[in-house]
Amino acid sequence: MKYNRVLLKLSGESLMGSQSYGIDPGRLAEYAAQIASVVKTGCQIGIVIGGGNIFRGLQGAAKGMDRIQGDYMGMMATVINSMALQSALEKEGIKAVLLSGLSVDPVCEKMSSRRAIDYLERGYTVIMAAGTGNPFFTTDSGAALRAVEIRADVLLKGTRVDGVYTADPEKDKTATKYTTLSFAEAYEKKLKIMDLTAFTLCEENNVPIYVFDMDTPGNLAKVVQGEEIGTLVHKK
Repeated sequence: MKYNRVLLKLSGESLMGSQSYGIDPGRLAEYAAQIASVVKTGCQIGIVIGGGNIFRGLQGAAKGMDRIQGDYMGMMATVINSMALQSALEKEGIKAVLLSGLSVDPVCEKMSSRRAIDYLERGYTVIMAAGTGNPFFTTDSGAALRAVEIRADVLLKGTRVDGVYTADPEKDKTATKYTTLSFAEAYEKKLKIMDLTAFTLCEENNVPIYVFDMDTPGNLAKVVQGEEIGTLVHKK
């Protein structure tokens, strides 16, 4: 096993599956099965999931809603997704605990790095909801912060694309895939891997980012075992 402790970042949109909104039970079950198979190998997993399948603060702001209020609504959307994932993991026989950047009693405990690490070391999968707990920060930034806090070996960014490309492979058929990149190279090439705050947090704290296709069953296990199926962004 290449990585002993990872932070897995999932997008809320990915939970929609073939739907246009909400949570697709089939996709949720697929993700839970992948995570469970990796946990059973002894890998410690922290998870951050977005809320874009339910609500995005920026979309609300674009329609005239107060940005701060919208961001808090987005955080609550991540709590809903996190609760769904927790339930799905428990159906797979995995002990899962939900921590949150916001106090949401009695649904979850308040996030702290010590609490999260303690749960991980006791064999729990730790789902960390509500981003950083503050407005104006994305769930990418929340994932980077949590990766640093739990001392993860790597931040795994699960997407529907199998890595980082020179251009959007869904729009440009000539786009080529990177196997590895330094943070500096990604900056220079203006590759949109994560937002700048998240990217800087990972670089400054030497947390590599691995981008891979999470929608193909079995890929999470391959990444944790060290198979090169995506793109590794690292510090030189």
